[in-house]
Order: sequence, then C-alpha cells, then structure tokens
Amino acid sequence: MFTRHITAVVGISSFCLGIWMDRKYRELNALQRIPGFKIFDAVYADGIVSVTNNQELIVNNEQRISQIMKYGFPSLDNVRSYKNFVLSYDQRNRIPHWVLEHLTPESIQYNPDVDRASCEFYEDNSFHEFFRATNKDYKNSGFDRGHLAAAGNHKASQELIKQTFVLSNIAPQVGKGFNRSAWNNLEKYVRKKAKHSKNTYVCSGPLFLPK
Repeated sequence: MFTRHITAVVGISSFCLGIWMDRKYRELNALQRIPGFKIFDAVYADGIVSVTNNQELIVNNEQRISQIMKYGFPSLDNVRSYKNFVLSYDQRNRIPHWVLEHLTPESIQYNPDVDRASCEFYEDNSFHEFFRATNKDYKNSGFDRGHLAAAGNHKASQELIKQTFVLSNIAPQVGKGFNRSAWNNLEKYVRKKAKHSKNTYVCSGPLFLPK
C-alpha cells in the first residue's frame, strides 16, 4: 500500500513537473523572439534583421516592446515583434491569434508623406512556407485581407504603415458591410479615443462562428 502511494506521488509530481517545464519552454521560446535577447533575430518588414550587434537598437526595441506588452502576453505561441505592434501567429489557420498595439496621440499623428497606396501585402518570411499566409490564400476567396493592427494607426512613417501589411497581421474579413464599414468605423473610433488619451492599448483577434 505504501509503495502504491509512493508511485502515485511520483507519477503526479512527474506530470506536474512536465506541465511546468512545457510552460517554461513556451515562455522562453516567446522571450527569445523579443528584440534584446541575443539568441533572437528581430522580425521587421523586410525579413529577419539581426540586432545582436547594435546595443542602442536593442535598448530601443526592448523599451518599445515593454510599452506595448505592459499588461502581459495573452499567449506565447509564435510571438513576433514589429516596431509598433506585437502579434502571436496561428500556424494552423495562417492568421494571428492576437495583435497588440500601444497608441498615443503622437504615434497616430498623420504624416502627409506617408502613402498607403504604395503598400503591398507581403509574406512573413520568419515562418516556414508550409505555415506562411500568402496572397494566393485570399485570391477569389470572397474575403478582404483585414488588418488587425490597423494601417491607419501607424501613419507616422512609411516604414511603420508598411509593416502592418505583413500577412501575419491579416485575417480574412467580409468586405462589404464589415471590413469596409463596421470594422473601419471601429478603427476610427479607436483612433479618436487615442487622440485624447495618453495611452491606448488595443488587442485584436479573429472570431470564429459556426456559420
């Protein structure tokens, strides 16, 4: 009887330890993807750019990521950081799990030199091609390529708005009646609030319905 108890305790302890180690592994995997960790190559609009040899850039990126993720990560699956937003990517469905933005009155200021029309949707090359969203996925699908980190939230520079067109920031949206109206109105409302608030945090994600 005593032996059985010992076996049960060891089994439960091993199970709990396995869960803890898996969680820590996932946390480490996510942290490795945040600029500032030497074993991570930060993801930018033009692919993967090493930041390990640029301490000033590392510090700046660390500060920006800390601002955006001030209230924590909703999850730690395939985290990618861009200059003005952070996302978690769903490799199974090739869309984001979530996208987080930190907006301020200064960050959403309109720059007349920014040209949205010159931006094109592009693949996130930090993911293997088997799991990477492509423009072909949307061709003749009947869905718009809907931004989660809105392009209109990042018009301070051409580089920032261009980054919102990465396909890991995009989810299929019904165009007429939603992406071009209700969702667009919601984005405008968020920017209106951000103009009059010192800090505005936005977390966006897809919603799956039965029909």
